[in-house]
Amino acid sequence: MRIAYICCDPGIPVFGTKGASVHIQEVVRELRAAGHEVVLYALRSGEHVPADLADLELHLEAVADVAPAEREQAQVHAAERIASRVIADGADLVYERYSLFSTALADITAATEVPGVLEVNAPLIDEQRRHRSLVDASGAEQALRRQVGAAQVTVCVSDPVADWVRRRTADMPDAEAVAARVHTVPNGVSVRRIQPQPADPERVVVTFVGTLKPWHGVADLITAAALARQQWSLRIIGDGPEMETLRAQAERLGVEADFRGAVAPEEIPTHMAGSAIGVAPYPDLGGLEQQYFSPMKVLEYLAAGLAVVASDVGQIPQLLEEGSQRHGVLVAPSDPTALAAALDDLAASPQRRARMGRDGRLLAEERHSWNRVVTRILGLAGVAEGGVR
Repeated sequence: MRIAYICCDPGIPVFGTKGASVHIQEVVRELRAAGHEVVLYALRSGEHVPADLADLELHLEAVADVAPAEREQAQVHAAERIASRVIADGADLVYERYSLFSTALADITAATEVPGVLEVNAPLIDEQRRHRSLVDASGAEQALRRQVGAAQVTVCVSDPVADWVRRRTADMPDAEAVAARVHTVPNGVSVRRIQPQPADPERVVVTFVGTLKPWHGVADLITAAALARQQWSLRIIGDGPEMETLRAQAERLGVEADFRGAVAPEEIPTHMAGSAIGVAPYPDLGGLEQQYFSPMKVLEYLAAGLAVVASDVGQIPQLLEEGSQRHGVLVAPSDPTALAAALDDLAASPQRRARMGRDGRLLAEERHSWNRVVTRILGLAGVAEGGVR
């Protein structure tokens, strides 16, 4: 089956290092592994092309870095050009990562009657309005409604995102039918790419993987390291606008943090080698609606066989739970003292760390692999082995 994968978000390089880029690459890998032909249509390429995706057919429609109103219109036109290209190229299934102003999926399905999957990873209209600039809010709303209405299935990374989609489309004429096609499918992890590795025998390494932005809570992690009573070392894998501020904080507090900088997705396992604990110190962002994400870093820690310490926010408890068992330690958000205590406790308990690591790896394999995620999405879309039902 020929699948057109579309990403019209100018903030996401499909071959980049950020979580959204990794998500795209992993979904494409699983689609190809299932025997499908995948053609990628996007606005940005990126410089970190994995070897196993080097032969992927990619079509780009660039959007210039201009004023917000002009950029929004440029996104509309870029999506229109991509839709025209997909219609001309042909496809058996359209899979689009939701972005502001794109109606590519709706345009393609209307012209060709092929089924469409819309993947929604965040409440982008609210995000854009709160953190950036949204000029044509009405246009963004209309685009979302058209896309969700046209999709055979809309898959959302978390329940709060699914609820957001349903609220935004609640006044559509066929709202009840549309809502029934909205499903929650959390992010996955590559259990092939990320494997357990021996921990450093000389020291307990606590590792963070992610973009260095305020909503990842790395400042709290560095403060926790300064409060630690046990001996453990801190490794930070990732880059972002807070890098220099965090370096200065670590130096001021006397924390010896190993900042690794930006790392290509395929190199993450190498940089995680020797780690004993993976940490996700998300801060308190003001309630469930702002904790909508399905954090891939937590799943990567599980797949790597690390003990996990994470903030008790959003979807994290669900990711770590299996029946009555919890495969990680949850702490209050924005509380460096509680975070330090949890890390100290695990640093002093090698047997507990090992048990958590083994159980977490099994959880990743059985519930969170990308293979399971993509298989479920295709099943919701009515795609059987070899094509569309």
